[in-house]
Amino acid sequence: MDLVLRGGRVLGAAGPAGPARDVAADVRIRDGRIVEIAAGLRGGREVAVTDLWVLPGLVDLHCHLREPGAEHKEDLASGARAAAHGGFTTICAMPDTTPVNDQRTVTELIVRRAAEIGLARIRPIGAITRGLAGERFADMADMKDGGIVAVADGDRAVADAAVLRRALEYARTFDLPLVQHAEDVALAEGGVMHEGALATRIGLRAHTAMAEAAMVARDLEIVAGTGGRYHVAHVSAARTVELLRDGKRRGLPITAEVSALHLALTEAACVDYDPRARLSPPLRSEADRQALLAGIVDGTIDAIVSDHAPSALTEKEGLFEEAVPGAVGLETALAVVLGLVAAGHLPLARAVDALTAAPARAFALDAGALAIGGAADLCVVDPGRAWTVGASELVGKSKHTPLTGQALVGRAVLTLLAGAITCDRDERLA
Repeated sequence: MDLVLRGGRVLGAAGPAGPARDVAADVRIRDGRIVEIAAGLRGGREVAVTDLWVLPGLVDLHCHLREPGAEHKEDLASGARAAAHGGFTTICAMPDTTPVNDQRTVTELIVRRAAEIGLARIRPIGAITRGLAGERFADMADMKDGGIVAVADGDRAVADAAVLRRALEYARTFDLPLVQHAEDVALAEGGVMHEGALATRIGLRAHTAMAEAAMVARDLEIVAGTGGRYHVAHVSAARTVELLRDGKRRGLPITAEVSALHLALTEAACVDYDPRARLSPPLRSEADRQALLAGIVDGTIDAIVSDHAPSALTEKEGLFEEAVPGAVGLETALAVVLGLVAAGHLPLARAVDALTAAPARAFALDAGALAIGGAADLCVVDPGRAWTVGASELVGKSKHTPLTGQALVGRAVLTLLAGAITCDRDERLA
């Protein structure tokens, strides 16, 4: 039987290289695929989505799902469920698991479990080096055969310039993007919040933005010499945006991402020593936040990500400086971005692109578009749905976010993966 979503506003790319849509139309789904997008469709099972937006399923390039090895924080099933509730249908899982995803057997375990769960397309990112140690390379060829879509050393930088050079050359052989957590650890000096007057006033050890920018500046010269695809994870600093903008002008094969939290919050979130506001990289100044927004608007930064990093309860209970950095983000990213749209900081078309087609292009994923004949991976969004962030509203195992208690507007109310329901908040298809 056909399923027809009737009366919605259809937004997003029409295909991998196609133009973006913004039309009032109906969407017909048959056998898990989109077969027609037009006004006035009839027949089959009709579901009214009047006053709602129909988007491609969101694509996340950066999340930590903790399985295998730390399932008490999150596992593939709970992470995929959180993704579906956030409107995501394709998510890329970082390799910092136990054991590390530095071999094909771990890659295949993740791929197999994701298929069994069936709530999201979980695309593994393989390790650059064995054990994330920054020394010996993992077998990228074998992992790619197993299903990886990129390589990264998780939230550890490839510090050795020679290792980075060889890694870019190695990854280029298999057309894999290399994802860098850009942080010069020596410059960072163990800092826990952004270096500035606020850190000095409240007495927390400072983390300079130079730690990020200096590594990106170094890396771009190595990219220029190798031609390898290079992707900067969770950009946080204004100077990094300038470097990326210059690198793109030079024609370098680079892409970048920013987390939704870094677009919405600043170092001010740390003023009460709330350990939920300790992130890596840290939340930075208002000037940095404005530069990140400008970078998203002009395409210097390609994608907005969740940077979903669930923690155990005990890891966020103590002192700020002792807390494990990170926050959950799969269920809040869309609403945060829609808040920026509503405030006039981000055009709607670019916001949708940064959550769908642009991340798909960055990693060459078959996702992020509403294409005739393509998989019916989509989310239906209620742009006016008001809700308050809290433990009862989040379905993942971890609930830690600096947004706790904040009122947000906008939410995915229906998510489909190949036409199958993964989230139906209002029971439209019950």
